[in-house]
Amino acid sequence: MTGPSTPTGCCAGAVKMALRTIEIMGSPVLREKCAEVEVCDDELRVLVRDMLETMYHSSGIGLAAPQVGLTTRVIVVDPRDEDEVRRNPIALINPQVVWFAKERDKAPEGCLSIPGMEDVVERPSSVVVEGLNPDGEEVRIEAEGLLSRVLQHEINHLDGILFVDLLTPLKRRIFLKKWKKSQAEKKG
Repeated sequence: MTGPSTPTGCCAGAVKMALRTIEIMGSPVLREKCAEVEVCDDELRVLVRDMLETMYHSSGIGLAAPQVGLTTRVIVVDPRDEDEVRRNPIALINPQVVWFAKERDKAPEGCLSIPGMEDVVERPSSVVVEGLNPDGEEVRIEAEGLLSRVLQHEINHLDGILFVDLLTPLKRRIFLKKWKKSQAEKKG
């Protein structure tokens, strides 16, 4: 998910991070259902660090593994405010929504895999998400507001769902026409 622009906590360290290429809508990997992570090891922690680096570099507030070409259930999020300097990243392995509110909110969403585009999406106003941190420890997050929205958006990516899929059929057709036009203009 897009948002305002040095990981801390489990992902901090002197290890050099690398930027990963972000897959753009139309890439088949964005439509695949991701496999569960079996082992939380150093390779996974490097992936998490790289994903955070890529997310921050792209001024995002969330990123899922399929967006960097991997079909594994890993997300990173940091829904900080635009004026916030301090970063509070969350990395979740095998995250799942275990509860969601009946109340729903509408808000604009964007996506690093659909650059330059956004639309209003309706989602549950709050959720409870469970998963693992990069060290394999169980995590439970009760989220509302922007954090709830970002978690839902990124977990959708793990199931091959893009925010455009949540639009009404008419809004989706209009959105896709705008997307095709923007892509044609970039090529031309």
